[in-house]
Amino acid sequence: MFVLAVFVPSLVLAWLAVRSLRDQQFVLERQRSLLYQGVADSIAKEAANLLAEHQREFARQVEALLADSKPIEIAGSFDERLRKDWPLADVGFTVSLDGQVYCPNLFDRPEARRFRLENDKFLCSRESVEVYWNSPKGAINLSQLDEKESGAAQWANAQANSSSFWKNTKDQKLLRSVEPQQVQQAVDKQAYSKVAPSEAEFRQLIGDSTEGTLARFLQNKLNLMFWYRSSRDPHLVFGALIKLPRLAETLQGVVKVDSESLYHEICVALLDDTARPVAQTIPKYETKWKHPFVATEVGEALPHWEIAVYLLNPARLSQSAQTLKLTLSLLIAVLVLAIGVGGWLIVMDLKRQLTLARQKTDFVSNVSHELKTPLTSIRMFSELLADGRVFDKEKQRSYLHVITAETARLTRLINNVLDFSRLERGEKKYHFARCDLVGVVRETVETYRPHLEANGFKLECDSPDSPLFVSGDRDALAQIVVNLLSNAEKYSNDRKEVRVETRQQSQPLPHVEVRVLDRGLGVPQGSEEKIFEQFYRAHDSLSSGIQGSGLGLTLARQIARAHSGDVVCEPREGGGTCFTLRLPVAPVSTTNEHE
Repeated sequence: MFVLAVFVPSLVLAWLAVRSLRDQQFVLERQRSLLYQGVADSIAKEAANLLAEHQREFARQVEALLADSKPIEIAGSFDERLRKDWPLADVGFTVSLDGQVYCPNLFDRPEARRFRLENDKFLCSRESVEVYWNSPKGAINLSQLDEKESGAAQWANAQANSSSFWKNTKDQKLLRSVEPQQVQQAVDKQAYSKVAPSEAEFRQLIGDSTEGTLARFLQNKLNLMFWYRSSRDPHLVFGALIKLPRLAETLQGVVKVDSESLYHEICVALLDDTARPVAQTIPKYETKWKHPFVATEVGEALPHWEIAVYLLNPARLSQSAQTLKLTLSLLIAVLVLAIGVGGWLIVMDLKRQLTLARQKTDFVSNVSHELKTPLTSIRMFSELLADGRVFDKEKQRSYLHVITAETARLTRLINNVLDFSRLERGEKKYHFARCDLVGVVRETVETYRPHLEANGFKLECDSPDSPLFVSGDRDALAQIVVNLLSNAEKYSNDRKEVRVETRQQSQPLPHVEVRVLDRGLGVPQGSEEKIFEQFYRAHDSLSSGIQGSGLGLTLARQIARAHSGDVVCEPREGGGTCFTLRLPVAPVSTTNEHE
């Protein structure tokens, strides 16, 4: 049940976590692409704002030229005057809404002549061309172009026809000049431009607006024009063909990376319509310009110009993903291991608690049995003696001996329980003094001898004639010997032999050994240490008829260790068990109390 409640959900969660690791690289690339896309969008917006500022600056230049003169008076010399005051202008032009071009002169400088040859029909509204346009007023309304002209209806029909074609071209999808890697990973795997050309005449594009931008491609070369209509004479349109190299120089200021951390990760470049850089954050940086990591279009004013972001170290993203994947894998493994180890510890603790509970139950049963048996004997023989039913002196002495033995047995049992309780609470006190261990053993053996011999035991005591001094509590040491003798008695077999030996040993350190040897049932293999645990019984006491509470050996070892010694168990050659009490030799003088 525990496995189902803890381990199975943990394994399911671990499996789900491992599955999610496969998507870590995609998630990391997605996070990075959103971050870098935000950088590109921000720079593209700044570039668009700068172009709008140039448009407003052009309008201010026109108004400044018209401040001291009438519009028609400067229409013919607008090109020369504008280029003198505004360095962004390559060619200045003036055209009326009825299709008359005032400036530049067809026979002027070569740039002006080329401009007239390429744009005359368009500016005079005699042909429709594909242009990218932008006007603050948005949609065009030709109904109020010129109420004085008799051909207003024909203009409206032309607008309708052109608008229909205009819509068709707007709906077309054009490929971008670059192929961002993040777009290539999308479902359609195509990079379509958000900016599309519209085919219309110049007058249709002007409409009721007062200013705007026009961009068209001539011989695969971009031509960007600003135009402006002054309120002084709305019939005239003043415009300028922009110098793109000079415009690119002004845009270099917005192509930058403000974050210090990102500066060492990416290169941002402004690409023209041929996907060649005109400005970049890292000079002399070379890469495959048509394949940026992410990119954003500048807009209608500069069609097919892009703000592109390139990774300085493309492998770093994969390495970061692998590092993150490895870190998460190790974390998941550690968590699963912790859950497994924790679950195993819980199971082991539950088993230990269950075993301890069973041992405590057995202890209560054993103690109850141990108390009941001698009390029954004491009561029976005392009643016989009290009622005067026994007249034989030998029987009276025998009955009194049984009462005395059973009383001593009860005393030992109760003392063991009380001493164990004191040890568990840390209240047991020992009165240490320099004492002769040989004398303690002899006195204890002789005290216990009548009881053992009355039960058919052969008891031998082999001790040296000279004293062996140890530092300890005399009564506590005697209790260890009594518990070992009692254990030998309880687990005796048909061969009722008990031998007690006392020797001094010099290795590994000087110490005294007291060995209690029997020929009893022996200790089952693997239980040599368990028999010293509280309440543990190597044999089922109730079913085997073996008396005891399961505390004698526990108390013996705890008392010995409190005296800096120990009690160990080992099998005896020829059958039986040998319990050895080891205590360090006492110094010359020791008198204190130890708790």
